[in-house]
Formats: sequence, C-alpha cells, structure tokens
Amino acid sequence: MNELSAPQRLFRQFIAFFGVGLVAAVTHYGVLVWLVEMEGMPVIPATLVGYVLGGLVSYGLNRVVTFAATRSHTEAGWRFAIVAGVGFFLTWGLMGLFHTRWGVPYILAQVITTGIVLVWSFVAHKYWSFADRH
Repeated sequence: MNELSAPQRLFRQFIAFFGVGLVAAVTHYGVLVWLVEMEGMPVIPATLVGYVLGGLVSYGLNRVVTFAATRSHTEAGWRFAIVAGVGFFLTWGLMGLFHTRWGVPYILAQVITTGIVLVWSFVAHKYWSFADRH
C-alpha cells in the first residue's frame, strides 16, 4: 500500500478537523440559536456560551480522531485551553465587529467568524496543542 505524502496527510488531517468542527459547530450554533431565540439572551454572550460548549466537543473529538494525540490530557489540555481562549476572544471581537458594529445578521456573522477561527485553531492545535512531544 502506498504511503501518503506529507501534503496528502495534512489535507486528510484538515478534513478530519473540519468534520469534527462541524459537530462542534452544531453544538455551538444550536446553543447560540436556543439562547437567543428561546431564552432572549443577547447575541454576544450566547455565542460565547455556545463556543465553550462546542470547544468541549472539539477537544474530545480532535484529541482522538484528528490528531491521535500522544500528549497527556494534562499537557494537551492546557495548550488546548490557551488556543481555545484566543479563539474565544476572536469570536467575541469578530462578532462584536460584524454583528454589533456592522449590523450583519448574527447567523451570517457567526459563519464568517467560525471560518476565521477555524483556520487559527487548526494551525495552533496541529503544531502546538496536539503536536507530538519531541
């Protein structure tokens, strides 16, 4: 069986990360829409609650499915939390910019924000959070 090249492995890993991201996004968006539409919560706090819950889903699935992490939970967990923390503040800032300042509907604003945070988090998790220990 032919072994995959480095670009092919990276592409497959990104596809797995994207798939996990879809599951986490369903969690995030579901919580966001529920809190805004059913509970009357303002958009920014609702999206941040959704982000945290989606992040918990993301950690568990990415650790196993995407990166097959060899780092311990203790070691990978704090790294994941830092990357997720940056993503949290990116989400806060971008949603504030797109939705609050520019008036973009909150779901569209969240889709754009998710795309930006997706790229940041893939690179950071691949090369730092879940990277093999050297």
